[in-house]
Amino acid sequence: MIKQTHTVLKNVFGYDNFRPLQEEVIDRTIAGKDSFVLMPTGGGKSICFQIPALILDGITIVVSPLISLMKDQVQALKSNGIKADFFNSSISIEEENDVVNRAINGDLQLLYLSPEKLIAVSNTWLKKLNINLVAIDEAHCVSMWGHDFRPEYTQLKVFRNSLPLVPFMALTATADKSARKDIEEQLGLNKSKLFISSFDRKNLSIEIRGQVQKKKKLQEIINFIDRRKNESGIIYCLSRKNTEEVADYLKKEGHSVAFYHAGMNFEERENTQTDFINDDTKIIVATIAFGMGIDKSNVRFVIHYNLPKNIEGYYQEIGRAGRDGLPSETVLYYNMRDFVLYSQFADNGANSTMQKEKLNRMLQFTEAKSCRRKILLSYFGEHLAENCGNCDVCDNPPKDFDGTILAQKALSGIARMKEKDGITMLINLLRGSNNADIHSKQYFNLKTYGIGKDVSFFDWRDYVIQMANQGLIEIMYAESSALKITPIGWQILKGEKTIRLTKPLRPKEKNKKQKVTKTTHEDEINNGLFSELKKIRYAIAKEENMPAYIIFNDKSLKLMASKLPTTENEFLAISGVGMNKMEKYGEEFMDVIRKFKSVAKPRKIGTTIKTFNLYQEGLNPSEIAEKRNLSITTIFSHLSQLYSEGKKVDIEQYINTINKVREVFNKLGRKIELKPIYDKLNEEVSYSEIRISITLILKNE
Repeated sequence: MIKQTHTVLKNVFGYDNFRPLQEEVIDRTIAGKDSFVLMPTGGGKSICFQIPALILDGITIVVSPLISLMKDQVQALKSNGIKADFFNSSISIEEENDVVNRAINGDLQLLYLSPEKLIAVSNTWLKKLNINLVAIDEAHCVSMWGHDFRPEYTQLKVFRNSLPLVPFMALTATADKSARKDIEEQLGLNKSKLFISSFDRKNLSIEIRGQVQKKKKLQEIINFIDRRKNESGIIYCLSRKNTEEVADYLKKEGHSVAFYHAGMNFEERENTQTDFINDDTKIIVATIAFGMGIDKSNVRFVIHYNLPKNIEGYYQEIGRAGRDGLPSETVLYYNMRDFVLYSQFADNGANSTMQKEKLNRMLQFTEAKSCRRKILLSYFGEHLAENCGNCDVCDNPPKDFDGTILAQKALSGIARMKEKDGITMLINLLRGSNNADIHSKQYFNLKTYGIGKDVSFFDWRDYVIQMANQGLIEIMYAESSALKITPIGWQILKGEKTIRLTKPLRPKEKNKKQKVTKTTHEDEINNGLFSELKKIRYAIAKEENMPAYIIFNDKSLKLMASKLPTTENEFLAISGVGMNKMEKYGEEFMDVIRKFKSVAKPRKIGTTIKTFNLYQEGLNPSEIAEKRNLSITTIFSHLSQLYSEGKKVDIEQYINTINKVREVFNKLGRKIELKPIYDKLNEEVSYSEIRISITLILKNE
């Protein structure tokens, strides 16, 4: 017998199988027990509480820190036919009253609240609800050890104690061991079980680029984006000024880009985020203030323009790429100036020692010469047996050599400068630079002056950082980043020990082992169909005022382009297609696929007949759409099809643009393609009107 949870997963969400641990969490929750869910960004946390919400009697309360996250998730739930809504500061008093009444009357299955709103109403109307589950999303916000600490989250323990028999679920993508323990205590979880999913996001490639000059870095980013036309991406910057500079630079190069930072007013930030979510802006250049509540599944790349502050933040930020499971890329740029600046911030902030330790771990990760994913996963307590094969180190493994003499030259230079100067001065000394600082300090008289002029500045910097990572020297940030020789360093200098260094990776070698995938004729054809399906998705998204990826994500569209479903059963077999989405959008997409395959539409389609029956009862298209919970576009598609099949449907009464459409239709060679006509008419005539107009033109000839 098929379990109820599996039936809901397939019929509502359109998936055949659960991801690892989801089913165990759901079963435990339905049994009334507390859970702590630690899954990576894009790992499927939401399903863990959404399915119990649909199976248990009553209403599920979801505590979420960001308005944008609530809005996204509620839209996605509604598109799957689920009764959900949110209650936060973005809605009017009238809307608040409507949400409250529907919650009390049992007309909602899930209700999202901000922690502030939850605390404010916990002793009023919330007491009238039959609460079956409470899910605390982004639970790391409750912990002082978490990187997004929110004081209001700490008050949730009182709410938990008021519902002793209701299961609670804490969910987060990022929490180390100290934060996990703190979260359980702060929320008052009762004998909760910890579920840790694999943090290995295999579809994300990892590349790290160190010590790249600003001008070269901008050009590399331009080249990177040029090769990925029309793909969505996020570029994270350290400062507000950086975000504006980089965005302006990319805009001048003709890219669809906007910046986002905390210095903008609420409306500006909201509009920028909405444009990105809706694919009207392709690239966002932002500070880390952006993205925590972004559920956008088709972000294809994340670039860090500067060094992140800690591995948790870095992991969460790169996790915003490829949430649909398709291959996506991440690139991190860093230099020592970023590290020094963050160290100074940490000195003046709370938990200074812990913040600096995390920053050091971040730097060690960027400077490492072994598989990046192994290091990343080990930080989260997960062991990867084999190298990942999808990071820059695996693609181009560094070669090591006996670096003792090279290290001795550098150590000698540090000693002769009396351990008072930093990396740049040391390299200038070793390379025999003629600059003013060398002359003012009389360093040209030292025996080490010019002994390393055969090594480039870039390579020397890499070797010195390696020496620091291997413990030969210390960088004293509190003393203007002066270099100090450690006891091990002195042993190397005196010839008592040896050291091996790795050759720096040349930028020109970077793509040497880049994988080349052959594109077949079939791939090209399917890519063409994929583009057409994206156009239809975008048009529907505009009409319904929701993000395109909520209708269907890229992965579902690629499967459609590959499997070519033309019947309801075939369409329902596509991952991500549930019954509600089949009803609402299936005809639109199958129509494109049928034309692509030159396959005739099946004579009888249940959903079209339902529309015809309601039409015969006297309902107009808007009323039919509302009654069937379908888009008006889909209803017009049904009526158009019925008319062309000879059914008595008076569609001419709904259309007054036939002459405009006829003119453009004829100019474009009478091709039945809606998008070119839509564009030619300056987007002033809807797809529905264009479709009906063409049907009338062809039928009446």
